[in-house]
Amino acid sequence: MSPRTQESILVAAEPGAVCDVVADVEAYPEWSPDVRSVTVLTEDEGAWPVEVEFTVGSGPMEDTYVLAYTWALDADGVGEVSWRLVRSQKLEALDGRYVIAREGGGTRVTYDLSVELAVPLPGILRRKAERTIVSTALQGLKARVEG
Repeated sequence: MSPRTQESILVAAEPGAVCDVVADVEAYPEWSPDVRSVTVLTEDEGAWPVEVEFTVGSGPMEDTYVLAYTWALDADGVGEVSWRLVRSQKLEALDGRYVIAREGGGTRVTYDLSVELAVPLPGILRRKAERTIVSTALQGLKARVEG
């Protein structure tokens, strides 16, 4: 497994509100600029998304991939949401997680991501892309929850 990129942000909301936005994967195109479409393929008995198909990017950078989610959250939304790549044309791996933790009067969200492209890319460029993905996602998540 490749090194992971990690960043966190403080959101002015309860963990449950953050969890609600994270779990509403079909709304990601509304707040995540690179996500074009999302389709929930399967859900568990609690209606949590389990397998989800994403179409991201545009032109030559477009890809459609499927992620498998694992939800390990308490009733108040504190815990972890993780995912791993099931299939893709352009990715070998896409493993990540959100860790949602109560902090003061808000919620600390930590995003941890590792990406491996099917075509080799120098490590420094891959890490820069990961940092951009993580930062953009956290800013979008914060704006959506607080908005």
